[in-house]
Amino acid sequence: MKNIGLFYSFNSIKTKQQAQKIIKGLGNGNIEEVNVEDIGNEEFMKFTNYILAVPTWFDGELPNYWDEFLPSIEEESLKGKTFALYGGGDQKGYPENFVDGIGIMADFIEKRGGKVVGFTSIEGYEFESSKALRGNQFVGLALDIENQAALTDERILNWTKMIAKEFN
Repeated sequence: MKNIGLFYSFNSIKTKQQAQKIIKGLGNGNIEEVNVEDIGNEEFMKFTNYILAVPTWFDGELPNYWDEFLPSIEEESLKGKTFALYGGGDQKGYPENFVDGIGIMADFIEKRGGKVVGFTSIEGYEFESSKALRGNQFVGLALDIENQAALTDERILNWTKMIAKEFN
């Protein structure tokens, strides 16, 4: 498995805890943790395989750090790069835009030729709508620490087994 860039906010306690569980689930020493709040274009583009933490903020928005960074790679081709996305949302508090951030990021990546892997089932979730939907699946790992914390570890473990096969 080639090196993997794991991009998340080092300042987000929940996202950092999830990142550590992902690293453990992959059992791989080839993962480089990168603080998404401090990245530049060159550092981002050096990877072939990516895991991006994309929590959904407010009413279905990307976190500020992603909003500020993405314009710097808008003109870049992501062809030949593989991305696995995960992020938190609140399906009861924000059922009309549950984990929209994952879907927004997937659209951005796919428009630039990147491959998104790690789709997960919507079974067990209750929400009204989500930009992260692709048919009957999320375009990444949807986590709801607010309402389903007890399911997080199992979901992460299952997802890491799936994406490990996609990173070559």
